[in-house]
Amino acid sequence: VQLQASGGGLVQAGDSLRLSCEASGRTFSSSFMGWFRQAPGKECEFVAVRSWTGITTRYVDSVKGRFSISRDNAKNTVYLQMNSLKREDTAVYYCAAGGVLGGSYSPDYWGQGTQVTVSS
Repeated sequence: VQLQASGGGLVQAGDSLRLSCEASGRTFSSSFMGWFRQAPGKECEFVAVRSWTGITTRYVDSVKGRFSISRDNAKNTVYLQMNSLKREDTAVYYCAAGGVLGGSYSPDYWGQGTQVTVSS
């Protein structure tokens, strides 16, 4: 299984970016897919998760109202639309898939990261 993330880059505060993550090797159309991030010197942090139907979505409080997670199950792809970016959103963003969602999201698979840098 491979999760290939893309879409990161260097932007200014207030700008938008859309991250994409395409899964290959198995289908995740009946599973959760989501995003985590790790800022320099900090622990990995959950960002967002979405069920395959979209009925269940969850975000970390710091991105609510600014980030939106979506999926194209036919393409086995998850997206993260990031608007009104802030400097504190600077991190390496990792996509994740499968696993369980209880009090927290515990994925089975992780992708490689994509760097998002927000300058002021």
